[in-house]
Amino acid sequence: MDPAIDPPLLARFRADLAAIRPEGKLGLAVSGGPDSMALLGLAAASFDSAVEVATVDHGLRKEATEECALVERVCAERSIPCTTLRITVAEGNRQDRARAARYAALGRWAGQRGLAAIATAHHADDQVETLLMRLNRGSGLAGLAGIRARAEIEGCPVPVLRPLLGFTKGELQTVVGRLGLPVVQDPSNRDDRYDRVRIRQQIVGVDWIDRKAFARSAAHLSEAEQTLESLAEELWNAAAVESGQKVEIPVPSQPDLAARLIARAVRTLGGTVSKGEAQAFLKTMGTRGNIGGVLIERRSDRYVCTPEPPRRGG
Repeated sequence: MDPAIDPPLLARFRADLAAIRPEGKLGLAVSGGPDSMALLGLAAASFDSAVEVATVDHGLRKEATEECALVERVCAERSIPCTTLRITVAEGNRQDRARAARYAALGRWAGQRGLAAIATAHHADDQVETLLMRLNRGSGLAGLAGIRARAEIEGCPVPVLRPLLGFTKGELQTVVGRLGLPVVQDPSNRDDRYDRVRIRQQIVGVDWIDRKAFARSAAHLSEAEQTLESLAEELWNAAAVESGQKVEIPVPSQPDLAARLIARAVRTLGGTVSKGEAQAFLKTMGTRGNIGGVLIERRSDRYVCTPEPPRRGG
């Protein structure tokens, strides 16, 4: 145990990670910022040779190469294997595209290195910002579950873990300070063109917000979301009928379950639709309607789902 880290805090980290971690070597995504450097410090104090690090150069800022070099140097001092992943971010929504490219690169790296999971440094303050953003957008239960402690992300073949969701930013800054770790500051974290940054600026110093209570609420909502998803899975396995280009599913009394089954049926038939879109569709559908390229017809207590027929020429 590193004597510079408060023992109860280190014990909390180990317990939180153990609750979500699969067996095998763990990969850490480290940007060089204070949060991810705290993750590196806590992990290094908890494991001997069971971690590796990847740092990502998105090619979006000239300082990125130096920041990756800093992470490599800190890892070398601790005999932790470190790989710099250089990616190209496609045009469009830069934050979304960068996130997708980052997780895809981390997933490839994890596969090549035989890692069981990847840990990121999302923490309780991030959870507060996420919940406030999604409340402001009118998100449903899945959105209000916030940042998940363990998630499967499209394009990444291993689970992504967030063992720091129970830690405040202040606690992580204390870890970095006690360990004397160098850090970098990403200017995009101060760019108020982004919703998250504007919310962060509004709540900084607001003493009535309990960051850890927000994190606990998000965890409760995540459990509720997982329960509903499990119920939908059980109902699908028990009552869905797939035959060629037709899927029949039951009509449950709960609108949330109905939307989950509709969204899955659409995906089964090659379409794409979110649960929220399915919920909105069901409110106005009547006895039949099209969504995601699929025709949905209600027949008594069943939904019959088939590919949308081609439109007739005018």
